[in-house]
Amino acid sequence: MGRVVKSLRHGWNVFKNPPEPGFGAGPSYQYRQSRRAIRYYNDKSIIGAIYTRMSVDFSNVEFFHAKLDENGIADKIVDDSLNERLQLEANIDQNAQAFKQDLALTLFEEGVAAVVPVDANLDPATSTSFDIQSLRVGRIVAWFPRRVTVEIYDDREVDEHGEPVNGGVVKQVTVEKRYTAIIENPFYGVMNEPSGTLQRLLRKLSLLDGIDEAAGSGKLDIIFQLPYVVRGDSRREQAEKRRQDLATQLKDDELGVGYIDASEKVIQLNRGIDNKLLTQIEVLYDKLYSQLGLTEEIMNGTAKRDTLNNYFDRTIEPIANSVALEFKRKFLTKTARTQGHSVEIYRDPLKLIPIDELAEVADKLIRNAILTANEFRPKIGYRPSSEPSANQLANPNMPLSDQDTSSSAPKKGKEEEDESLTKREKLRRTLNGEDDEDA
Repeated sequence: MGRVVKSLRHGWNVFKNPPEPGFGAGPSYQYRQSRRAIRYYNDKSIIGAIYTRMSVDFSNVEFFHAKLDENGIADKIVDDSLNERLQLEANIDQNAQAFKQDLALTLFEEGVAAVVPVDANLDPATSTSFDIQSLRVGRIVAWFPRRVTVEIYDDREVDEHGEPVNGGVVKQVTVEKRYTAIIENPFYGVMNEPSGTLQRLLRKLSLLDGIDEAAGSGKLDIIFQLPYVVRGDSRREQAEKRRQDLATQLKDDELGVGYIDASEKVIQLNRGIDNKLLTQIEVLYDKLYSQLGLTEEIMNGTAKRDTLNNYFDRTIEPIANSVALEFKRKFLTKTARTQGHSVEIYRDPLKLIPIDELAEVADKLIRNAILTANEFRPKIGYRPSSEPSANQLANPNMPLSDQDTSSSAPKKGKEEEDESLTKREKLRRTLNGEDDEDA
């Protein structure tokens, strides 16, 4: 009960107390002035497929709240609310995977995306340290010097007093840049600039769709030659009447059959004029693929390891690094960053290795004491082994040295061996009569 009262007392929601109009933030603009972006609806066949492929690959990159050592290497994972948002549940509607894919799609379409802490234990505007309880991706609709207006989904049903509110709709709320992660697409010049390759390809595709619609509209595309010269007004009126009569015949007949006079002639246009539009689309399509590091093999899933590594290193990781750096800058305080806290990314490189090469890679990694057997076994779907040697970071193919062999032998066994040799020596002397001679 005490925890509930504390949550109601200190709880904060971005929609609870929006800033009053005229808060003196300066003039607002519909678009970011440093980057003049445009909004468009992407093509569902080509551009949509590219966005889906890249967003799915981006969502497979893991983000986690880490504690760095003195060398700047992630030493351990910090189990807090931020790490839970990044790895498990971003909000009530999205898990971490769906949240990252939503972020990537917004980034590609808009050129810039905002990640807003919707729910927190304290108000970020008045507190420097707060626990994030939900994150959502929003579209920025207005830019201010120190604030942005974000179009974001409101999932609230009741407020802190249990009273119903108008939730479940997309709202516009003004938030501070200080605690809002604003990520810009690293490939803005390629994907979002009006003169960029993708925008030019979209315009060409729109023209091609218009031509296809005209071609499939049922038009006959024929020229009707009359048996007289059409020059005067009366002849033109007569020709127009004859054309309408023929069109009416073809339209009203169930089979589309009409008749002409024996002196009249029909000339069919059986092919359109080539304007090289399709050739230009193919050139832009190949150029877009090369600029984004994509290939046909990546899209259909048959790409080799080197091609995939190049794609992830040059395309996916720059986007992931931009997101991780902005999360670190906005969601971690300066004190936490000074103490070694960071938001890091991780991508398993072993997923890209074919199964026939995985055994050789495993042998090299374990033999050179880079990974232990138990660290590698989960990579191929096996549970860790209970053998003690599976946790040793050493070359299993090297024999133990003489010093290790001597140290590993128990002292008790050595003493028993010496005692046994002494008994055999005494027995030998007794049988040979050496003890009597000595006496």
